[in-house]
Amino acid sequence: MSPNSVTLTAGIEAASQKRYFEAIEHLEMFCQSCADTRSKDYIQAQMWLVKAYQGYKQPEKALEICQQMATYENPQVKSWVEKIAAVLSTTVKSATPAKKQAGELFQAGNIAIKQRRYVEAIPLLEEYLQLCEDSNSQDYSQAQMWLVKAYQRTGHLEKALALCEQLQQNQNPLVQSWVQQTLPSLKKPKTGLPAENSQISQPENTNRFAKAGRAAKISVKLAMVGFAGSLGLASGVTLSLLFGMVLVLFLNLGLIWQSNNPSMGLGLAIIVTIVFNAVMFFLSPILMDLAQNWLYGTRWVNLSEIERKSPETAKVIRQVCQNKKLQQPRLGIIDDENPTAFTYGSLPNTARLVVSKGLFTYLDDDEIATVYAHELGHIVHWDFAVMTLAATLVQITYLVYSYGRRLKNYIDNKKIRDSIETAATMAYFFYLIGTYLTLYLSRTREYFADRFAAEVTGNPNGLSRALIKIAYGIVEEGQKAKEPSQLIEGTRALGIYDPKAAATSGTAYRIAAQPAQIGKVFLWDMFNPWGWWVELNSTHPLTGKRIRALTTYAEQLGLETEFDMARVVREGKKLSKKRLYGDFALDLLLFKSDFLVAVIGFALGLIMLFVAGNFKVFFWLWFTGIGLGMIIKAAFMFPQPPLAPKSDVLTLMSDPYASLLRGKFVQLDGELIGRGDAGYIAGSDLKIKDKTGLMYLRYASWLGPVGNFFFGTGLASSLIGEEVSAIGWFRRGVGPWVDLLKIKTDTGKTYNSYPRFWKLVMGVGFIFLGFVAPALF
Repeated sequence: MSPNSVTLTAGIEAASQKRYFEAIEHLEMFCQSCADTRSKDYIQAQMWLVKAYQGYKQPEKALEICQQMATYENPQVKSWVEKIAAVLSTTVKSATPAKKQAGELFQAGNIAIKQRRYVEAIPLLEEYLQLCEDSNSQDYSQAQMWLVKAYQRTGHLEKALALCEQLQQNQNPLVQSWVQQTLPSLKKPKTGLPAENSQISQPENTNRFAKAGRAAKISVKLAMVGFAGSLGLASGVTLSLLFGMVLVLFLNLGLIWQSNNPSMGLGLAIIVTIVFNAVMFFLSPILMDLAQNWLYGTRWVNLSEIERKSPETAKVIRQVCQNKKLQQPRLGIIDDENPTAFTYGSLPNTARLVVSKGLFTYLDDDEIATVYAHELGHIVHWDFAVMTLAATLVQITYLVYSYGRRLKNYIDNKKIRDSIETAATMAYFFYLIGTYLTLYLSRTREYFADRFAAEVTGNPNGLSRALIKIAYGIVEEGQKAKEPSQLIEGTRALGIYDPKAAATSGTAYRIAAQPAQIGKVFLWDMFNPWGWWVELNSTHPLTGKRIRALTTYAEQLGLETEFDMARVVREGKKLSKKRLYGDFALDLLLFKSDFLVAVIGFALGLIMLFVAGNFKVFFWLWFTGIGLGMIIKAAFMFPQPPLAPKSDVLTLMSDPYASLLRGKFVQLDGELIGRGDAGYIAGSDLKIKDKTGLMYLRYASWLGPVGNFFFGTGLASSLIGEEVSAIGWFRRGVGPWVDLLKIKTDTGKTYNSYPRFWKLVMGVGFIFLGFVAPALF
């Protein structure tokens, strides 16, 4: 399905469900990007747009479109236009000036609320309520709810409370449900809570979707979903192999210094390995404390402060600690609005549970409680300690590799130098293996912590909501900051959510009118084989899989599911298997061709070296393999670009067929809002925001890293804040991005990017070396 088709479908669905504002956005976007104004899809979009404008109480605009459609030759279209135009003409003529003005005020107030211009929204909505002739209408109630929100966000709590209490008399069940959810947040400040703890600080009303219930009983044992793996097996295998890696490293070093007595070297290596691992196990949380305090200013708090911010969270902490006979973990808060939570330590009774301030900003009380329950699950399962140790050991193998490479240059003894070089090479090999083992452990433990949270709170839907809102919060904060948060990037492996995956689900939540829309971005997670591939390099399971598991737990508890993952699965089964899997094996080989062809060339070269003793052929085959691999990959990743069709962020993220290799060539129009590199003021990557979401842009100078540096320190800063058109290849991994070809500003300036250039130059360069290097021997 093309991006335009997805936009059209979304517009029709929104209009049919009376979400007229959203429908107008999608349908207008489709009509603007549709090249054939006589096509069936374009006419259908125009007809639905008329209905959306009519429902949105803009009969003048609906009539204007009808008059444009009167030129169509299709008799059925002409008949439809005549009928609807007659109705619209009557509506326009009969509308009193006051009624017209009220409609305009309603629309302007709606737009101001959606754009969070609350101060501007208040007088618009107040005047609308005065002019509206029908105080029992749905629009009147909606305007009242918007006005409560605007009062709340601007600090007029008494007005918000009075209007909310007035809405209690409304007979509409949806309005009553909204009032029940909103009233507690308005009454919080009267209990003596600090203003920062009230929902006034929230940048957006996060209760947009009706909440399902929760289980009548808690601590009900739930059946683990099949794709989660075994936490015990993952932990045991990971630590055993990591222990073995460190043993081999120290064994190697032990045999270096005790080369005349290998038995003593073996014994020394085992002793040092055991002592080293034990010391690192107990020291790692202390080292983490120092790092957290220095980098993020972690503030340690008592349970009473957490209780003031989230009463249900305190209840969950007491309950879990009592039932599991745990000492309360050390609780920390980091003053950062990016929502996250993580746990670390060496023993359950000395664990640290740290969250950011943004968690209390973006999540509701019950959602915060599920996040804390999730982190407590890591403590109960001991996987937080295993993860802390595993991450430490992996870093040690890298340090041995790095130090060994430098140390060998200062050793004169050839035998010792060769041994150190061997140890460094092995350390790097172990580092790669250890990284993937740790990633697998990290993904597995998240599934088990999610299940634990569902069991102890009886609220799996709450955790599903929490994950989506955390993603939303990361996206929102990312739009405010010119650089990504160092907290989010620095705690990626430990945090409850992978920030690189936030753009997809966070963007969907940002504009979705109901949870079903969010499910569309999960199709890629659950059914695209590239999702399986990128998950191998991810610290967390893909969000769609986590939500699906939590939905399963809700069903086991007999609860309604807020995110209809069954529908997502049904849609996924309708996807074209040929497009998903037909060429995936070949595409994967092409995606790794720079590595595979180089290995093939190296292997053939070794064969020739051993058979014929010919160094010239060895270097020719090896270097030529490296060069050919680079050229092959560049050719498929960056083909000759066609005309770039306009698209939007959400449409691209909803494409279940998106690929890492075969990027979709598109144009995104929006504002450049910052850099894509955490903490790097010279970063050349950028972030663009359109009306549907946020996208990362990767820039590549024809001068390579030097050009990227100068672009990042110079032009990038001047471009931030500009309205631009970004043209390039969209790709979907754990997070989405666009490999830029060019950026066009509204002022007419164009800045070109060269993602293919250096790959082709380096490829040709290696092939050239393949012919030149043999001449040196």
